[in-house]
Amino acid sequence: MPQSPVLLQTIGLLPSLERRLAETYTIHRLPAAGPEREAFLAARGAEFDGIVTSANSGADAALIAALPKARVISSFGVGLDKLDVQAARARGIPVGYTPDVLNDCVADMAFGLLLSIARRLPEGDRFVRAGRWSAPGATAFPLGFQVSHGKLGIVGLGRIGRTIARRASGFDMDVRYHSRNAVDGAEWRYEPKLLELARWADFLVVITAGGAGTRHLIDAAVLDALGPKGFLVNVARGTVVDEAALVQALREKRIGGAGLDVYEHEPQVPAELLALDNVVLAPHIASSTVQTREAMGQRVLDNLAAFFAGEPLPSAA
Repeated sequence: MPQSPVLLQTIGLLPSLERRLAETYTIHRLPAAGPEREAFLAARGAEFDGIVTSANSGADAALIAALPKARVISSFGVGLDKLDVQAARARGIPVGYTPDVLNDCVADMAFGLLLSIARRLPEGDRFVRAGRWSAPGATAFPLGFQVSHGKLGIVGLGRIGRTIARRASGFDMDVRYHSRNAVDGAEWRYEPKLLELARWADFLVVITAGGAGTRHLIDAAVLDALGPKGFLVNVARGTVVDEAALVQALREKRIGGAGLDVYEHEPQVPAELLALDNVVLAPHIASSTVQTREAMGQRVLDNLAAFFAGEPLPSAA
């Protein structure tokens, strides 16, 4: 029997995905960063036909260079900021990832965070659990902000951005978007200036790509434009928002609040954010549903199967 392709797995994946990978391929795990990894790559780097990774782990130019026989990369996730696609292309290595299958869940999460911070749901939960609602002489719970008929600004109108925009129709919201260029065929109004979008919006949802080109795109000026009655939601990458500027804006109540699923230095969350009531914090779980993760795992397998069958990858970066 011909030998099965040998793949280097850079990070732990879904157990179901790992089992299915092991049924078809010979899998080796990459050791943690440090001397052990360097020794492993020096001794065995030439053995591998491909890389299985994730958006959180990626594959940098050094790792790709350490695998001279690698012919394919299949990544679990849509983020490419930790995956050196240019280095892979220079070697003629196709890169597979898992777009589309997580659009709905990320859009759902964006609206979950939006509703949570606007209607103060986590704060209300704490209020009830602490017995403050039923306490004698209890003060009334603070008013929230209505979501329906609000103005929704979307930063980045890719696949997920468009899904979020469609969700907004159910809330009768007015939608505008900002991206580097207007999106052909988009039914929503394009705003070429991010500051103007922030000034207009009640809710600013960030769903643009990460990486150096968008680092701190949402800075103090954008937050000030959003203003004390505006809310920020980030389901993109933590680096897109200047976290220090956001902390200061929340602390000084220069914006109404924020809903965050991502952070600059995950899994570390600044203590200042943890201490604030006007921010809702989630542990990067926008795509974390059983259905979506299984679909993402299947796409990882489909990309690999197509490559080794000599066919185009279903989802190539």
